[in-house]
Amino acid sequence: MTSEPVRGAVEAPKPIDGNFHPTEGWNRARLTPSLAEVYHSVPVSHRSKWRKMLAFAGPGYLVAVGYMDPGNWATDLAGGSAFGYALLSVILMSNLMAVLLQGLASKLGIVTGRDLAQACRDHYSPLTSFVLWILCELAIAACDLAEVIGSAIALNLLFGIPMVWGIVITAADVMIVLMLQNKGFRWLEAVVISLVLLIGVCFAFEIIASHPAIGAVMAGFVPTTEILLNRDMLYIGIGILGATVMPHNLYLHSSIVQTRQYDASSAGKREAVRYAFIDSTIALSFALFINAAILIVAAATFHTSGNTEVAEIQDAYQLLTPLLGVAGASTMFAVALLASGQNSTLTGTLAGQIVMEGFLNIRLRPWVRRLITRSIAIVPAVIVAAIYGESGTAQLLVFSQVILSLQLSFAVFPLVGFTSDKKKMGEFVNPLWLSSLAYLVAFVIASLNVWLLVQTARAWLS
Repeated sequence: MTSEPVRGAVEAPKPIDGNFHPTEGWNRARLTPSLAEVYHSVPVSHRSKWRKMLAFAGPGYLVAVGYMDPGNWATDLAGGSAFGYALLSVILMSNLMAVLLQGLASKLGIVTGRDLAQACRDHYSPLTSFVLWILCELAIAACDLAEVIGSAIALNLLFGIPMVWGIVITAADVMIVLMLQNKGFRWLEAVVISLVLLIGVCFAFEIIASHPAIGAVMAGFVPTTEILLNRDMLYIGIGILGATVMPHNLYLHSSIVQTRQYDASSAGKREAVRYAFIDSTIALSFALFINAAILIVAAATFHTSGNTEVAEIQDAYQLLTPLLGVAGASTMFAVALLASGQNSTLTGTLAGQIVMEGFLNIRLRPWVRRLITRSIAIVPAVIVAAIYGESGTAQLLVFSQVILSLQLSFAVFPLVGFTSDKKKMGEFVNPLWLSSLAYLVAFVIASLNVWLLVQTARAWLS
């Protein structure tokens, strides 16, 4: 049953090619492809493997942006300044979990022709789907909030722009996304990849300037029991995990992989799944480098100098140049933060469009959808910044990560369930070992995030 047409909505197209008609695992035919305006808009070369790999490269970087957004910065800074390099192992494990889950998300989109939101709407009752939609919208708004605040902090640090006006300026990304998407999806991908590279260059500079102990860095990637036994270390470690694996990225990835013109045959889908996995794994490796770099710089700069309580982005900015004795260290840090915040808002608004269209089966015009998403994030951020100043926005940043941790399992468990269902996936169903591993990851994430939520609530109440 489809939604009634709404004012300003785009009429859904008729049922598309026969490759995605219902199987015994789905309840209805797919009427509207995900992100219809860019669906199958990127040609895939049929020549060499390298040219095909380049043609499929792009969606993974849009997804990787969510793994290096401003919400990650506070947890990485806190972990590095308080415990040195010890929590690098948590960043590594979080990234490995992300590689697994994003691989499943891309496979779901390619094989079924449905993004995760469309799959949930087909599988669950209308009430359950509505609840999942509300939860996902809250998570996207919370993530968007962190990105808006991060960009505003960067503008304040670089140019002295007041927080309130910095938050308002970030609304410009609505027009940027529309302009780039109208020019072609590859343009949007190119801008995102360029900003990712800029962030990487900035932190490569910071690492060189901070002179970390290489042996200690390598040892930090090895998990230790101390992380489980030390309550404060475990708390920050779970915060790193909660800020790393983002729910909206699963919806986003299952959609944007369908921008490629892959063959809808079994062999074509299998090839697309393989190249999409390569793309996301390489992109997430960049995210791993940047997250690790933030923690390494914090450990080498703050922890070794006795500044073990640096968790605020503004404090890190003020201390970097004096402690390192390198001109421009603080500026490079703020430039990377601005690039991170703007990159994340681009992909966040895109995820919002995918979720609304997928769960409700309506297609609002892109500028309407992004205006709604921007308003949900900007209005509370402006109010808090106007009343409480920078300290209030910092608290809001932490709160946004708690909201994200609440919603994560409501995206992970459906994803693992769908890709482990032979009726829905056919020959592409997860093998038993992969399903078992995916469910283990899902339960670990759920358990740790519940623990984080309980501890955060206790801290607020006390």
